[in-house]
Amino acid sequence: MLTSPYLRCMKKIGLISDTHSYLHPRVFHHFKECDEIWHAGDIGQIDLAERLAEFKPLRAVYGNIDGTEVRKQYPKNLWFNLEGVSIWMTHIGGYPGRFPKSIYAELIAKKPALFICGHSHILKAVPDPKLKLLHLNPGAAGKVGFHQVLTLMRFELENAQVQNLEVIELEKRA
Repeated sequence: MLTSPYLRCMKKIGLISDTHSYLHPRVFHHFKECDEIWHAGDIGQIDLAERLAEFKPLRAVYGNIDGTEVRKQYPKNLWFNLEGVSIWMTHIGGYPGRFPKSIYAELIAKKPALFICGHSHILKAVPDPKLKLLHLNPGAAGKVGFHQVLTLMRFELENAQVQNLEVIELEKRA
């Protein structure tokens, strides 16, 4: 296949967190058009990560509830660049205006354009104009925790920007 400099590159990303060993069956439907899946920690059992990785390429970090098997496979912090976007994903990160000192120092030093975390079970998509970054937390897709709705995010990386960000509600908890 020939490539052209006039063709635009784009990556579709499915973002999930705090599954706590529960993988909702509709995750596969919502992420079927995605190029990659990113898991922002508290995966639970390693077989959940393996199922996601068999479906699509997976980038993940471990969370505070994850055991040895998950921690051997996935790092605490994941720094990478994709489609011109510098990205930092970690499980416990706070949010704009309330970053822990150590997280804030890393954000100042390394200047990611996209900062992703989980842990709080609170869905957030917040720009931080001071740090010139977008903070994403997809909420929680598992059944453990105080959240009332299981959520995911889906977005595109293109032309060094996050575009077409969507929030997906899987189900309300009973």
